[in-house]
Order: sequence, then C-alpha cells, then structure tokens
Amino acid sequence: MSEAKFHGIYPMLYAFFDENGALDRDAMRAQVRGALAQGVHGIAVGGLATETNKLSTEERATLMAWAAEDVDGQVPLSITIAENNAAGQTAMTKLAGELGAAWVVLQPPPVRGASESELIRFYGAVADQSPLPVGIQNAPEYIGIGVSNAGFADLHRRHPNISILKAEGPATYIAALAADTDGAYTLFNGRNGMELVDSLRAGCDGMIPGVDACDRQVAIYEAMARGDSEEADRAFAEILPLLSFLMTSIDHLLCYGKRLTARRLGLGPVHDRMPAQQPTDFGLEIMNRWSKDLGVF
Repeated sequence: MSEAKFHGIYPMLYAFFDENGALDRDAMRAQVRGALAQGVHGIAVGGLATETNKLSTEERATLMAWAAEDVDGQVPLSITIAENNAAGQTAMTKLAGELGAAWVVLQPPPVRGASESELIRFYGAVADQSPLPVGIQNAPEYIGIGVSNAGFADLHRRHPNISILKAEGPATYIAALAADTDGAYTLFNGRNGMELVDSLRAGCDGMIPGVDACDRQVAIYEAMARGDSEEADRAFAEILPLLSFLMTSIDHLLCYGKRLTARRLGLGPVHDRMPAQQPTDFGLEIMNRWSKDLGVF
C-alpha cells in the first residue's frame, strides 16, 4: 500500500435537490456527516456523480463552500473543477484554495475533437495558476476525451504540481498507467469502486466511489492496508453485485445510487433535476436486494 499524502476512500457527493429544484442544504450536510461517520479518508465534490453538468457556476461554488464548511478540516477535501474554459477553471481552482480544499481535479473541456497536445496545454495553463496540488480526471468512457499514458508522463514533467490522477478504468489500465508514468502520480480510480481491491493491487492509492457503500469500501481499504487481502477480497465480493448494478452508466448511478444513499441517510424522497433517468420498480427491487444488508449511516 502507498504512503501517498492523499489516499484512501474519497466518496463523491451526490447533488441533492429540494422539491422546488434548488440545491438542498440540509440533505448535503447530512450526506457529508454520514460519510464522515463511516471513517472515510477524504470527501470529494463536483464530479460526474455531483451532476456538475446540470449545475451553474454559482451552484458549483455553493456546493464547494457547503462541503468545505461541513468537512471543516476533518479530512482532506477534493474539489473537481468542471468549468469549460481555462479562465473559469483557474478562477474556481483559486476559490477552492480559499475555501480550504486540499487538492483539485480538473475535468477536460467539453471538446471531443481536442488533440492531446491541446489538452496538455489547457491543463498546464490552469495548473500554473493553481495554489493547490492538481489532479486530472481521465474518463474517456464517460466524458469522451482523454490523455494517453505517455501524455501524462509528459504533463507531469512540464508541470510537476499536476501530481494526481483520477483514472477511470479497469485495474489492468491502472497497472499500465502506474508503470508508464514511473510513479510520478498519486493514483485514484473511480467507477464507483467496482475494481477496488485489484486497483489497489495495481498501484492505486485510493478510490473515489459514490457515497452509497462507502462504509464497506473503507473497511475493504483498511483490510488491504493492514495486509489482510483475504478479508478484503471476501468483503469486496459481498458488495460487487451492488456496485456493478449501480455503475451500469452515470445516469443509472445517479438514479439508483442517489436513492440508495438517501435511504441509508434517512432522507425523504429524491427530487431529480430533469432530465434524469427515472427508477423502475424492477430496478428498485434489484437495488434493494443487493443492498439489503446495508444499514443506515
């Protein structure tokens, strides 16, 4: 297991809305408190699971401020920056620093035809102005654009403060990425922790899953950290069917993962910001069957 400064389970917060479609302050606070009570190693906000594509810049800033207030320095806070131009990302990165975040993660601009060299220049321009360590989210399966392993090695050489990767992919990809970048990056995987134990074996320092099963994922990480891989594998096998069901797609995760998290937090009905995938009775039956042993936070 790595001794990286940033490590462990950093659940990505869901964006909860009230019946009027506004961000729900009480639900967001309950979510942070619930995750912290499970012993998470950090908190993340602003990523795909936070429905950042449905939020205005003002709402993104609001969620950043709320998360910083509720985390209150108890664990490191990671903020994903999703503005669609370098000036916007630079401004939000500086705001993250002012709020007390520990590190930021940059999403690529929404230009699927951008070349790798253009992406490297984009990330570098933001990183050069960042007061915080910078990570990059590489999720071509979900975002439609990414950087190669060789590109990441070059990016770190040019901009050493880009030192963290949230690399969304199978453990075999993580292992190749770790080798090709020669240990330059602290590595996290996402995909709701579907390959948690093998990602750790491949060189990951941690995971950024959803909140829904973060208690079980913390226990698995801790088992791996103390060298009890047999217990980690056993516990992981228990939740893998649930994680696989939830992570069918990002929209599927938002539909069912948010409802599972609300159930575990004791919240009321989930109010979607439309358009959004709606649950089916059969989908809820599957979710409930695979999560029946998960209690309340």
